[in-house]
Amino acid sequence: MKRQIVSPPELAEPRGFNHGVLVEGGKTLYLAGQDATGADGNIVAPDDLVRQFEQVLENLATVVEQAGGASENIVKLNIFVADREQYRSNLEPLGEVFGRYFEEYPALALFEVSGFFKEETLVELEGFAVIDEKGTNDAR
Repeated sequence: MKRQIVSPPELAEPRGFNHGVLVEGGKTLYLAGQDATGADGNIVAPDDLVRQFEQVLENLATVVEQAGGASENIVKLNIFVADREQYRSNLEPLGEVFGRYFEEYPALALFEVSGFFKEETLVELEGFAVIDEKGTNDAR
């Protein structure tokens, strides 16, 4: 599978995301919205956005790994937050968490929403992954 970051020079240089990711080959995995639900069915760290973000990425990684891939195979994510200002004020620790799962940012979008299914939820992510047909985790 071949993966190429698309960053047109006519657009502002992306920071903390990529404008696009072009993928050739592979199978597409559609990732359902994941919140910070732990294995026990409860939201992890109800008042901690960064810890919830980490649990959400772990949940997404688990789904991708079950399908034969790795976090790097995720090419698009939509981030839904309860409070955009809380997200913005935590960009550095959120970026550190993100860096544990990704070498390069996927294409991203951020949305502030009025509520989630579980009241304790502060963040939810959903998106797409492309996994090599040969079953390898190589996203390059």
